[in-house]
Amino acid sequence: MIPVTEYKGKVAPDWCPGCGNFSQLRAISMALSQLDIKPENVVISSGIGCSSNMPEFINTYGFHGLHGRSLPVAEGIKWANRKLTVIAYGGDGDGYFEGTQHFYHAAKRNVDMTYMVSDNQVFGLTTGQASPTTPIGRITKSTPDGNIEPPFNPLHYALTAGATFVARGLSGDIKQLTEITKAAIQHKGFSFIDVFSPCVTYNKIEGYDFFRKTTYELQGNNTKDFFEAFKHASEWGEEAHTIPIGILYDVDAPVYEDVDETLSKFNLKEKEPYKLTEADLEEFY
Repeated sequence: MIPVTEYKGKVAPDWCPGCGNFSQLRAISMALSQLDIKPENVVISSGIGCSSNMPEFINTYGFHGLHGRSLPVAEGIKWANRKLTVIAYGGDGDGYFEGTQHFYHAAKRNVDMTYMVSDNQVFGLTTGQASPTTPIGRITKSTPDGNIEPPFNPLHYALTAGATFVARGLSGDIKQLTEITKAAIQHKGFSFIDVFSPCVTYNKIEGYDFFRKTTYELQGNNTKDFFEAFKHASEWGEEAHTIPIGILYDVDAPVYEDVDETLSKFNLKEKEPYKLTEADLEEFY
């Protein structure tokens, strides 16, 4: 097993003390360590936001891109070199607002990669506006009279789009989050993890105490049953133990890069440098 210290980045995280993103950084590092995946064989792609600074804080290859665009970049990286472990990472604003269409298509294609979202129900980087997962009625900088939009359900979205691995984690439980992350990375296909990640600065309601009270760990559920997974994804409440945490769905299905005619024949990285021959042109045209 590779020591977890091998994944420590040269730049120290500058998140607010107590931010849930620290737990996700630790969970990803521990998962890669326990799976014995070398840092040079990992690429983390991100968009814009507090959480999207992740590639700067971990010792792997990384790409810090545009708002909501972590997934198409991650897809391209995976298709260029399928031997890489590719992880897309960002926040609920980045992924569930600007990035919803990319989320849909990556899940629908079942690209072999992991997508982890730090879900804190608020735009943290821009100081506390309502995000797609902000509850109805919440007063924020952008909703001074209370949020009037129903919150986005990322688990429903992932399931109906076609993701073959759907899970929810909690930043307050690094041990379970590490196990979920390991399972997601090992899964061949599009793995999605929504992580409750309290914003200790701009969201004083859905904090660690709230999620410790309201969540419960899924046990004995049938992860092969779509409708059971969808039912668990619908559970929500402010009462004790009303929100499930764990792996909801985990099934096998063909991945895009194995089905697509071109990608299935060529691993672009292995073929570099590659010159098209007359035979290649005749085959494609």
